[in-house]
Amino acid sequence: MELFACLHCDLLQEVPPLAEGESAFCLRCGAKLLNNRPRSFERPLALLCAAAILFVIFNAFPLLTFKKGGLEQTAHVATGIRELARQGMFPLAALVSFTLVFVPALYLLSLLYVLVPASQNRTAPGMFFVFRWVRLLAPWQMAEIFLLGVLVSLNKLSAMARIEPGVALYALAAFLLVTAAAASLLDPQEVWRLWKKPA
Repeated sequence: MELFACLHCDLLQEVPPLAEGESAFCLRCGAKLLNNRPRSFERPLALLCAAAILFVIFNAFPLLTFKKGGLEQTAHVATGIRELARQGMFPLAALVSFTLVFVPALYLLSLLYVLVPASQNRTAPGMFFVFRWVRLLAPWQMAEIFLLGVLVSLNKLSAMARIEPGVALYALAAFLLVTAAAASLLDPQEVWRLWKKPA
């Protein structure tokens, strides 16, 4: 028997060993406490590897290309951050780089640090501390707000110039979908169950 606290109503209750594919539910509120899904880390890990590739693509490749007359200008994610800093908007440039580059990179690296050993039923030094911080970092990923801003800008600027979406824009949209899918497939309780296992 293992003790589990319900994440919804905080009731502490004993959960018997589960057979493969079984789930345990809270006695008080009926919320799901635990799943016994074999290889439950494989799909989130595969999606996070894909997200890491997409993250590199949307930071390295052009986001948009502006064409007007004979002029052509390419914009990257870093271009926008640099332009904000050049215009004296340092706090905004720092916020954009923090929420669009630093936090997603740290989030991906941290989750990979946790899930690679977890997928082999092992633990890594400090992985539970890292996982706790991953849960706190998640709300600070604001790439979707940036994507929404880019789409609004595309709509407004299309009357003035010809704008072509770059590879990075599609990579950013795919990155958001893949990270959301990975987060929904990852069961935090499965990570915490490894607590008592030796590193």
